[in-house]
Amino acid sequence: MSATPRLALPLIAAGQAQKHVTHNEALVRLDALLHLVVASRTQAVPPAAPDEASAYIVPADGTGAFAGHAEALALFEDGGWLFLTPRPGWQAWVVDEAQHHVWTGTQWRRAQPESSLGAAL
Repeated sequence: MSATPRLALPLIAAGQAQKHVTHNEALVRLDALLHLVVASRTQAVPPAAPDEASAYIVPADGTGAFAGHAEALALFEDGGWLFLTPRPGWQAWVVDEAQHHVWTGTQWRRAQPESSLGAAL
């Protein structure tokens, strides 16, 4: 196993050189995933100048760097996009919706769904 089962954190291999690189990568990923906050889950185009540790849930119609990564979690770290496949139970606060979402295994859905009339279920 080269990564942890829940958060896909990289593991240090026996005899690995530059262990600090793997360790630091794991810490950066843990920092992003613990109490996850994403800017949007509907923004199809990656931002032109994302901040380090920017995070998005990629919509089905993602373009550019987001193309082909539908429903994945896009994290901007070390100057590039890292795409993680969500696992059931992952939770994220979606800033542009001011809503808490949970990955069910097939979709991101609001943690507190509402009826068609707007009442909490």
